[in-house]
Amino acid sequence: MARALVDIRILQREYLLAISRALTAELDLHDLLRVILKASVEFVSGRAGLIALAEPGTRRLRVAAVYGIPPDLVDHFAPLLQELPRQDGEGEEEDAAQELGRRLREVMGKANLGLTQAIRLPLVSRGEVIGLIYVFQSGNYYFVEDARSLLRSFAEQAAIAVRNAQLYQQINNEKQRLDAILEQSADGVMILDPSLEIQVFNKALSHMTGWWAEEAIGQHHDDVIQWRSLKTKADLNDAIADGWPLPGAAHIYVEGDLQRPKQANHLEADGERVSLGITYAPLVDENGRMINIIANVRDLTRYREEEALQKTFISVISHELKTPVSIIKGYAGTLRRQDANWSPEVVRDSLLVIEEEADNLTDLIDNLLETSRLQAGTFHLEISEEVMLPWLADKVVRKFANQAEKHTFWTDFPSDFMPVTGDERRLTQVLNNLVSNAIKYSPDGGLIKVWGEVHPQHVTVSVSDEGIGIPDHEKPRIFQKFSRLDNALSRKTEGTGLGLYLTKAIIEAHNGRIWFSNNSDGPGTTFTFSLPRDDERQQD
Repeated sequence: MARALVDIRILQREYLLAISRALTAELDLHDLLRVILKASVEFVSGRAGLIALAEPGTRRLRVAAVYGIPPDLVDHFAPLLQELPRQDGEGEEEDAAQELGRRLREVMGKANLGLTQAIRLPLVSRGEVIGLIYVFQSGNYYFVEDARSLLRSFAEQAAIAVRNAQLYQQINNEKQRLDAILEQSADGVMILDPSLEIQVFNKALSHMTGWWAEEAIGQHHDDVIQWRSLKTKADLNDAIADGWPLPGAAHIYVEGDLQRPKQANHLEADGERVSLGITYAPLVDENGRMINIIANVRDLTRYREEEALQKTFISVISHELKTPVSIIKGYAGTLRRQDANWSPEVVRDSLLVIEEEADNLTDLIDNLLETSRLQAGTFHLEISEEVMLPWLADKVVRKFANQAEKHTFWTDFPSDFMPVTGDERRLTQVLNNLVSNAIKYSPDGGLIKVWGEVHPQHVTVSVSDEGIGIPDHEKPRIFQKFSRLDNALSRKTEGTGLGLYLTKAIIEAHNGRIWFSNNSDGPGTTFTFSLPRDDERQQD
């Protein structure tokens, strides 16, 4: 009998040692809890088991793992999960022990699994109870007298393993969160090792450089970041050659034009130039040795384009302002000459020119003010009850027909073209811009058509010309501010590049939209805008 008891003890120790090794090797919390619970039940020849863990920052318990308990019966064990005990289980106060016994009997009755006994083991880590293990027995089987003590050392090891797994899970969750932040950042992020080999390369940087992340990672920095031209005096290699990082100069900034790759296997690789600004920051250890370089990358291409557009705008505006002012001043100076006796016809024609140029100057200033309001967010409409677009179109066409001798004009609106609700002055401005552009970009003359159509939910107005059309590469920026076609004709043609930008803003402020296409049946372009019908607006 004594020999058999010794053999059992040896087997139990060996079993405990094997389980302890398994616990130290397992870091996934869900899998770890299953190992702990299965081992706990089998260790004392139990029937079923349950592990409950404390919710972070509270004493409330939740079921984290079950063994031998059907899923639909788990809720019956709720009385065991009311709160954590305030001690590790040894020497429980009599009232607490009686309450636990009552709860166990209640659970065993509800679950109807034939469970007759239970052992409760607290999981204690650093003096804190972080959870409970319940092991149940059934029928006429009983736990051996020292079952609790046999399981106690195992529970201590299990508690350490659970705490480690929880910490690992927290660290892993935080890493996943940081990885997601890096990957979804609108700025490019690149992490280098001390030898300048790329270790991290996020999605935004892929779009900027044309390199897929899986292609860039493992490459040397200089193989991916190839400057076509630099705007700063030095790059990363120059800084490192000068001893970077130095105390008090932790960051370096490099700006220039990057040459994107032309190889077909790269992301959107078209060899185009992109302007980047890169801030390099060293990551050092406690000994001051650099272990990584963190590079934050900004795409400055749009900023550079805006900068170039504004320079062009200043040049164009200077010319556009100077022209009418010079004409007005010239005619006014001529009229006030005291050595000349002008006929009434000359005076009338001169005053007409002055008036027209003053109107041009007013239109230019209005466009600048409207652009300023759009950028400041103070743009608003002065809504009229009814705007008759056919009448506005005829009015605009008559005005331009008197000025454009090379062109012929044609308007056509159906009789059922209903009024729209909108800002009459600004819709007139839209038609003025579209017809004016049609004239400018068909310098050899031709037919300019303005027509309307009625649709179930909206009305449309179209303006077409027989001019030069719009090249494909210009189409994406045709509605941008300060944008003008880049050709010899546009360089000879007056304009600020604000007309279509304002036109689009006005139409969209009316809940409409505007688009264009080159004519399919001949040269020229057609611009079309749509506005909601009054009856549709009222239904909204």
